[in-house]
Amino acid sequence: MKILFIAPHPFYQNRGTPIDDLLALRVLAERYNTQVDLLTFNEGEDICLENLKIYRIPKTKYAENVRPGFSLKKLYCDIQLFFKALSMLSREKYNVVHAVEETVFFALLFKFIYKIPYVYDLDSSIAQQLVESKPVLRPFSNIFNSLEGSAIRQSLVNLPVCNALADLCKKNGSKKTVVLHDISQLRNPYAKRTGRLKMELGIKEMMIMYIGNLEHYQGIDLLLESFQLACKCTDKVDLVIVGGVPEDIVKYQEKADRLGIDGKTHFLGPKPLEMLDQFLIEGDILAVPRIRGINTPMKLFPFLHSGTAVLATDLPTHTQIISKKEAYLALPNPIDFSKGIVELVVNDGLRSELGLNGQKFVEKNHTYDAHQKRLNGVYDWIEENI
Repeated sequence: MKILFIAPHPFYQNRGTPIDDLLALRVLAERYNTQVDLLTFNEGEDICLENLKIYRIPKTKYAENVRPGFSLKKLYCDIQLFFKALSMLSREKYNVVHAVEETVFFALLFKFIYKIPYVYDLDSSIAQQLVESKPVLRPFSNIFNSLEGSAIRQSLVNLPVCNALADLCKKNGSKKTVVLHDISQLRNPYAKRTGRLKMELGIKEMMIMYIGNLEHYQGIDLLLESFQLACKCTDKVDLVIVGGVPEDIVKYQEKADRLGIDGKTHFLGPKPLEMLDQFLIEGDILAVPRIRGINTPMKLFPFLHSGTAVLATDLPTHTQIISKKEAYLALPNPIDFSKGIVELVVNDGLRSELGLNGQKFVEKNHTYDAHQKRLNGVYDWIEENI
């Protein structure tokens, strides 16, 4: 089988969807008698996998530093991606197109031109994402929903990343839907805490930690405002934030300063994915303050797998997969979220219970072996039905 895998973002980079892509590519490249051609943006690190070839759009100044979410720069890159895919399909014979995110609309057109079936890999609802990121587009939401529904119906298989997106697929008449939940990639979830990070930062008591990008939807404003309120109730906790691009770090450092919590808030900047284990084991509480979106954030799974207590917003993005048994769920407002911080700081037994339950939950269904079994099952079915 020959697969054209289209990824509309820089690849590889240590962030959400590219990490999902890498997991899928690992599984596909390991399949017997399978060749995968990956078409992606010009930026990113080359990944060496057997049976994988990487093709990129031309390198230009208009295709540099592409960030997540809709932008004119990303639109430019998508247009380049479309014409490159068109060229590849006219020269090579592919059995299936594996379309990630918005490239499903390319695949829909290619299906009618070249009669090639496609798989739709959903990390989010494109229609919802457009309206949320650009409210000026709200009058066109019905059109976006209709186009997304058509792409779902015409797909051979839909691969949503969470239950809410699976419901979206079923609502729009998906022929076959298989949920590919994110997984934990921690190498050693049972590593022992060293205390080294606290020593380096001069933290004498407890540490609540956030790791990830600093886009608005991640809830960093909520986290900082909640931490300010928590500090009025306890002085036994510091906040450590890992990740973010320089301009976002500066913005939130300034906010921490305005809130009067700059002395207890530490911004460490981005760190390699390979160091995730080392940071997670040092935290006493791990925060997932996301405020928007229907997909479950990838970070939730390694956070839970670490055995450290997780504090998350009580929203469908989290509650569709976990309950109050696995994490402390707090309403997404500063008062309630700050109460969650304080409760976890003072209650050692609750932290231990949540940490153990979260770790067991991940090890049951959210490891690479489970992911490999699910995706291989999908492509076994595809080989039998095309």
